[in-house]
Amino acid sequence: MIGRRALLASPAVAGAALAQAPVTLSLATATPGGGFPAYGAAFAAAVTAADPTLVIAPRHTAGSLENVNLLAEGRVDLGLVAGETATAALAAGRGVTLLFAMYAQPGLFGVRADQPARSISDLRGQPVAWGARGSGFVVLARQVMTGLGLDMDRDFQGLLLDRAGDGPAMVMDGRVAALWGGGAGWPGFVTLARGPQGLRFIAPDAQERARILAAVPALRPMTLPPGSYPGQAEPVESVGTWSLVLARPGLEEETGHRLAAALHRGRADLAARLAQAGETTAENTASAVTEPAMIHPGVRRFLRGLGLLG
Repeated sequence: MIGRRALLASPAVAGAALAQAPVTLSLATATPGGGFPAYGAAFAAAVTAADPTLVIAPRHTAGSLENVNLLAEGRVDLGLVAGETATAALAAGRGVTLLFAMYAQPGLFGVRADQPARSISDLRGQPVAWGARGSGFVVLARQVMTGLGLDMDRDFQGLLLDRAGDGPAMVMDGRVAALWGGGAGWPGFVTLARGPQGLRFIAPDAQERARILAAVPALRPMTLPPGSYPGQAEPVESVGTWSLVLARPGLEEETGHRLAAALHRGRADLAARLAQAGETTAENTASAVTEPAMIHPGVRRFLRGLGLLG
């Protein structure tokens, strides 16, 4: 007869117990009112619904730049990081890894539908809210404007916000001519679309997109699908990047595997909670980076099990 002590010491039993052990993980998002907190709430709810032993605790931060530092220093377990900021963090050798792809973020200006501006050149010299300080959207804006030979401060009356949620009201009451943002279902644009004047987008035209992509190869052509916002009947072509969920250095392999399995199992639930989170898939994660070594080891194992990585 095997004694209780021997049973607990069995590697198979110990592994099974570890797999079911409750885990609480902190998730760095961004300032209130932006897209990252909305995504973080949906992410946390979908993960726990798929695996009740995994609890995600979102917390507000200044945004992508702060999130990278918090991750690298081990002060949070997971962080939402936009575009080129995420790519640079993965390549910087600070030990952070890719947990899962979030969604594509084509960069766009949102203006009131009753305003005359129709192009980026129409916005030159106008007050523009670029987003919250430390936000990845500000990094994307700088890349796009630099690609066009423009300076965010010299060529516009640029404003950085303390809270992402402050931008829509500034557009609606005329304090700024446009709000920079992006992606489907972004809260700032949702608020503008539902406002009394409605929403219209301004994005780089075909020649401008070609110029930007030639100057900033890290950016990609991206399309905002029709119906991404109330009243938006046509697709909008722009350029942008993928936002990613990153993990801190040393996040346990088994924890990463469990998270990947929960996200894959709960993908329909996550998409139902937040439309743009429909792009949070194993397939997009496998193709989000050029080097599989940048993916968390537990997630790599999960993706290989699906046949998505060699």
